[in-house]
Amino acid sequence: MHIEPGVVDGAKMVLAYGTGAAAAGYSLKLINDDLKTHSVVSFALRSVIAAIGVFIFFEIFPHFAVGISEVHIILGTTLFLLLGSGPAALGLAGGLAIQGLFFAPSDVPMYFINVSTLLFPLFAVDALAKRVIPQTTAYVDLRYMDVLKMSAVYQGGVVAWVAFWAIYGQGVGADNLSAVTSFGVAYLLVILIEPLADLAALAGAKGLRAMTDRGIFTHRLHNAAT
Repeated sequence: MHIEPGVVDGAKMVLAYGTGAAAAGYSLKLINDDLKTHSVVSFALRSVIAAIGVFIFFEIFPHFAVGISEVHIILGTTLFLLLGSGPAALGLAGGLAIQGLFFAPSDVPMYFINVSTLLFPLFAVDALAKRVIPQTTAYVDLRYMDVLKMSAVYQGGVVAWVAFWAIYGQGVGADNLSAVTSFGVAYLLVILIEPLADLAALAGAKGLRAMTDRGIFTHRLHNAAT
């Protein structure tokens, strides 16, 4: 999902700074909401776990170049369901920063573009969950169709943002559109994989409740909304 240096440059980067700032602002809201129902220690621990997870998704999990970008297995909904939206947002931003600073310095100038691509779909998942998941339902009791909807929103959002940045930066030429289409088609594989990962993680959490209901995961994982 990386937008490579040069795809968007010059004066067009102003928009990236704006979307990055908006993503940071909304992340602060999610963090504040999380701290209303969790301790600071719990929030910090879950954020660190999220950042480590994101780093693993970027650097260790298989990834390959397709079309305009790279296909990564970014388990955004898994982070959301296990850790909560605030820690997931901080983990996505932090994991991306660590990966760029220490392993791909050439990507750093594109940080605001790439962090927007990761965070806005997460915000959409958070909004969707509040609309379609009953307040009385714990996340461990979700069904396949529930997590499929969230995965489709997250991964579809990533594809939409990559397409937007590519077209914004490089126009609507045939080669660029072909590269964007190739990337989008390849990302369909992630949409198929992620719900299975989500359900496996939720089943593990449900089976190990004595270990997973101790503040290192979001309160909603095992409980109704407060």
